Amino acid sequence: MLKNNIYLSEIDLIYKYLIKLNFKKKETFNFQNDGAFLNKKKDKDIVVTNDTIVESIDFFKNDDPESIAHKIITYNLSDLSSMGAFPYSYTLSLSLPKGINIKWIKRFIKKLFYLQKKYKIFLLGGDVSQSNQIHISANFFGYVKKDIIIQRKQAKINDSIWITGNIGDSYIGLLIKKKKLRVNNKFKKYFINKYLYPNPCMIGSKIIGYSKCGIDISDGFLSDLSKLLNKSLGADLLYSKIPFSKNTNNLINNKLIDPFSLLNGGDDYELIFTSPKINDDKILNIAKKNNYKITKLGSIIDSEGIFIDGKKITSFKQSYEYLF
Repeated sequence: MLKNNIYLSEIDLIYKYLIKLNFKKKETFNFQNDGAFLNKKKDKDIVVTNDTIVESIDFFKNDDPESIAHKIITYNLSDLSSMGAFPYSYTLSLSLPKGINIKWIKRFIKKLFYLQKKYKIFLLGGDVSQSNQIHISANFFGYVKKDIIIQRKQAKINDSIWITGNIGDSYIGLLIKKKKLRVNNKFKKYFINKYLYPNPCMIGSKIIGYSKCGIDISDGFLSDLSKLLNKSLGADLLYSKIPFSKNTNNLINNKLIDPFSLLNGGDDYELIFTSPKINDDKILNIAKKNNYKITKLGSIIDSEGIFIDGKKITSFKQSYEYLF
């Protein structure tokens, strides 16, 4: 790694720059041991998740280091939230090319530091290595009330189907980045920012008493909703209830984007969850109290498939899979 044409060592990277991210928590041993430990909490289960992001697949080569840091945090926090957990700490593995300089490192770490403060997490430890491209992997640890983790495949007939926030903004930003969609500068800035800096919906720990079934939207709304449905179950939705932002509705109304394509887009990091109808008012109260946008889309039915305004959706993009 270059520092004014002098290579920065792994030791320097860890003990001059990354060490500030451990917040001097005792669990980290101040990065002086081969490992760390997790604090056990009474009446809590520990939830673990992992995500890896790779240059030219999950982000563009010239994306700002702040965006890359933001994504590795968002992807993992969203997974924890979808299971009803609140975050605690994480480990980080960095594989970086020689061309990365100190300025890049400082910007990357500054963003991590800011997000750690915001979400009350700290860096537990990790690893540093060299590669031809940027590869970043993180394990995140969170706590959830014992024995009530939100899971997939727990939906029941007549459950209400809920979604947080809006969908499609990040996907539109990706299309603009790829020059597959042209919009005016006002919209361009908004959508590209949504793609570069997606925010996780952290309401999972607040709905855990009312929902047993949920998922975050990373692969696309339709694809991720389908993962909640057992083979004998379906979803009956109203198109008018699908939440789009004001800017997205502007593009739809001007026929610049097909709304159905937005249902297949990914990287929203909002939550889809189900809950018995008896909890509808409680869910709405949680949304109001915490200033979250949560929309009821429809309900779980006993007919297999996803139906929008009574019409069965017969084809949609499946989850992204790496091919080896």
